[in-house]
Amino acid sequence: MIPTVVWGTGNVGRAAIRAVAAHPALSLAAVLVHDPLKVGRDAGELADAGTALGVAATDDVEAVLRSGPGAVVYAASGDIRPDAALGDVITAIRAGAVVVTPALYAFYDHRSAPDEDRERVLAAIAAGGGSLFVSGVDPGWGNDVLPLLMSGLGGAIDVVRCQEIFDYTTYDQPGSVRYLVGMGQPLEYEPPMLAAGVPTMVWGGQIRLLARALGAPLDEIRETLQRRVLERTVVTERMGEFASGTQGAVRFEVQGIVDGVPRLVIEHVTRIDPACAPDWPSPPDGDGAHRVIIEGRPRIEVTVAATDEGGNRSAGGNATAVGRLVGAIDWLVEAEPGLYDALDVPVRPPAGLFGRSRT
Repeated sequence: MIPTVVWGTGNVGRAAIRAVAAHPALSLAAVLVHDPLKVGRDAGELADAGTALGVAATDDVEAVLRSGPGAVVYAASGDIRPDAALGDVITAIRAGAVVVTPALYAFYDHRSAPDEDRERVLAAIAAGGGSLFVSGVDPGWGNDVLPLLMSGLGGAIDVVRCQEIFDYTTYDQPGSVRYLVGMGQPLEYEPPMLAAGVPTMVWGGQIRLLARALGAPLDEIRETLQRRVLERTVVTERMGEFASGTQGAVRFEVQGIVDGVPRLVIEHVTRIDPACAPDWPSPPDGDGAHRVIIEGRPRIEVTVAATDEGGNRSAGGNATAVGRLVGAIDWLVEAEPGLYDALDVPVRPPAGLFGRSRT
């Protein structure tokens, strides 16, 4: 059994605790938290696992890493603290752990990560013998391994389009929804996540990864952005009121340009009200879905709608993304220490996992 630490207990961390507890090759060794009110609480309670797991949350990072865990699922956010997140991950790698995380956007395609950051990670790997694999929660597999699998099923390919389509009404991250993405704000407000260059910073690595896998020479990466206002005031159960006339929907694309044409596209369509921007793509049912479309001959479209935590689609998307990361741990432990991406790490049948609930 590989002793595994889950660092963080938010939307991603809850799913990670459940996934580690269910995995037959892993044992939940520790759960790290920042909030003092969570210290001492059982991991099963924090993760809504339906049972106690016998692991009390702690905020003592040094003691946990000093114990020599085989792996760390770094589930703390890197959205507004990228430098701190990178520092945490490097510390865990230097302790000899395999680290899997969605928090370091630049390392989706580590070959294009900033040289200084990449060298810091490589130095930590050389010093401690750990490894790093980064994949997204939107989810990463929907922007790399799934479209690449589908591309092998057709003939001529014109465009590869990866979509995340979500209604944020049931989302449980008001700070991200209101301020990072700008829902409920006047259109004069400039959401940090939508600022020019930021979508490319976050998702450009996945575009480069697709281009490398498909042998498509990129001319450049472009961005498009559209925003729509609410035509009525909306009151949500988890995040309160969003006023009429404020931002109610966002649609943006990160486009990989090949021979002057957008050929590789990662598109996000998000709403705080299903009635806002009805002419934009919508999920087939429920509050969200992930979709990959291969435009070509034949045209291939696959839609994935996952649910978790009482039928919530956002939680389901997080859980599948976490499943990809946690499922890679035993492979990474057997591999040489190093810096890995989605093209390196296989998606494998979960031997011994069948019938073991992650809920």
